[in-house]
Amino acid sequence: MRFRIKHEIKGRLHIHVLQKHMSYREADTLYYYLISQKNITSAKVHERTQAAVICYEGSREEIIRLLKGFSYERTEVPESFLENSSRELNEKYKEKLIGKVVLRAGRKFLVPAPIRSAFIAMRAAKYIWRGARTLAKGKIEVPVLDATAIGVSMLRRDMKTASSVMFLLGIGEILEEWTHKKSVHDLASSMSLNVEKVWLRKDNQELLVPIKQIEPGDEIVVHMGNVIPFDGVVADGEAMVNQASMTGEPLPVRKGRESYVYAGTVVEEGELILKVKQTGGASRFEKIVTMIEESEKLKSSLESKAEHLADRLVPYTLLGTGLIWLLTRNVTRALSVLMVDFSCALKLAMPISVLSAIREANQYHITVKGGKYLEAMAEADTIVFDKTGTLTKAEPVVVDVISFNDKAPDELLRIAACLEEHFPHSMAKAVVDAAKQKNLVHEELHSKVEYIVAHGIATTIEGKRAIIGSYHFVFEDEQCVVPEGMLEQFAQVPAEYSCLYLAIEQQLAAVICIEDPLREEAAEVVAALKQAGIAKVVMMTGDSERTAHAIAGKVGVDEYYSEVLPEDKAKFVEQERAAGHKVIMIGDGINDSPALSAADVGIAISDGAAIAREIADVTIGADDLHEIVTLKAISDGLMKRIQKNYRVIVGFNAGLIAGGVAGVLQPTTSALLHNTSTLVISLESMKNLLN
Repeated sequence: MRFRIKHEIKGRLHIHVLQKHMSYREADTLYYYLISQKNITSAKVHERTQAAVICYEGSREEIIRLLKGFSYERTEVPESFLENSSRELNEKYKEKLIGKVVLRAGRKFLVPAPIRSAFIAMRAAKYIWRGARTLAKGKIEVPVLDATAIGVSMLRRDMKTASSVMFLLGIGEILEEWTHKKSVHDLASSMSLNVEKVWLRKDNQELLVPIKQIEPGDEIVVHMGNVIPFDGVVADGEAMVNQASMTGEPLPVRKGRESYVYAGTVVEEGELILKVKQTGGASRFEKIVTMIEESEKLKSSLESKAEHLADRLVPYTLLGTGLIWLLTRNVTRALSVLMVDFSCALKLAMPISVLSAIREANQYHITVKGGKYLEAMAEADTIVFDKTGTLTKAEPVVVDVISFNDKAPDELLRIAACLEEHFPHSMAKAVVDAAKQKNLVHEELHSKVEYIVAHGIATTIEGKRAIIGSYHFVFEDEQCVVPEGMLEQFAQVPAEYSCLYLAIEQQLAAVICIEDPLREEAAEVVAALKQAGIAKVVMMTGDSERTAHAIAGKVGVDEYYSEVLPEDKAKFVEQERAAGHKVIMIGDGINDSPALSAADVGIAISDGAAIAREIADVTIGADDLHEIVTLKAISDGLMKRIQKNYRVIVGFNAGLIAGGVAGVLQPTTSALLHNTSTLVISLESMKNLLN
């Protein structure tokens, strides 16, 4: 790439790319390339001026070398990244705003008054027609008030006031639409699928292949707990599919042969062989956008309350206008009431506040599926943590494989990885990664794999029953035994590690020791949540009492429960809610899904099981639990902002009405101040809540 350095200071470069025109796609490609580099901390790309601002660490020469080596053609960018970019959307609305301001200034100074008046009358017809239609439906709502204010100004030949009212209403509509679409777009982008590989069925074998290789007509296998990556028709198998992310249905739906399934839904029970119909992600994205825009359940109660209050206040504003005219017979004072209403600001500022908070959360890699959950987060007094992959690190590692038969540890690890790679869980991933690091390549050794939630995996290898899972599953449920003469070795298995037990034909074959270290920030996050107003912090885990006790002591939780099943977690959450508590549940696995559904706010870790992410109300990044504290701060800040907006809107507009009735403020001035205050409050509501 050819470029010129326009300005630089240590750690920051401002460059101009030497090309005639930069498209949105090219700008996004360059942006993706820059942010993908390890030593670049942040970047901005401006397609209109073909410029880029780059903040970096380390060597300036290395950055220059990277820029010189950049090429649009050679840079591979995920199609989903380009599809979900909001660059074009932002530019569109910036142009709309600038165009509206420039046109108003141009008409005011360049167009003769008679022509300007005719144009104002044409614009006013739209608002009056909208008000008349609302009235015809038997409703007295905001459009009626807008139409009355503009209509009365027109009748009084006060074109200046009518024009100002329409201009400010138009600006408000653009800002509201822009903020809404941007927030919805960002939210939908975050919810887009993140699947890299799928199981392709070919010649009666399952092959793990990159998702890019799949074409319409191919058959893929979707195991229990996995996300369905494509729209398609079930060719074989039967499963219960959770479609909550697509349709909002709370209960899973049975899918069998010839059933149609949608990308982004999750196999909750069973297994499907799917004939792919459509590989593009656009349809999934569009469905999510539609769901977000249409779903009433996503709105917070305060947001809905503001909308309903805005409409309920309209008749009182009209009544006040008539009453002032009857008492004073002064049209000017009556108009002062009409020009000021509480509804515009209430109806505009509240949704913008909520959507801006969702957008801000997204900047911290937090996906919130609606304002309802931010409100619940602010009100919550109880938080329940799953342990594995949540309070502990999301990437546990295998530290030892202890053999209890004549097979070598590496051979036993290879068998374990062959079973575990079919199912998404942090412990399973540790086994698969350990096998990869040792280059233990394997063919599919087993028959059909059965996953028992919160317990383990069962299958048949070379005609022998093989199981892998927890101590409870292997020794108590399956009645497996330690081989004769190996009890002493079994007793010496290190207690500080979590263990997976592999058994073949009812005999223990191997113990896989896995280190699941506590997150460095866990204790700090628990303390911060208590300081933020959470009264009770609970940890629940399927691990033994000894392990749970040790972790609970280090983290500082108020209560902990060990050896719990998925239904136990959900039951605890429901009991807490029944006792009047607002409950947050945080987890990452399939076994956390029932509790995530039961909680007021279900929070999933982004690299956890697909079903947990889909069912959850909020998804946070896997890197840092501090994001939970950030979400709490954003939620608390949002509630404070909404309450402040109520006070400011009511106080300021009541003052304007009083000034108009007293004859201190003219209708034109009242209208200007009212609409300006609405605009200012809306712009303030768009600001970030956190510094």
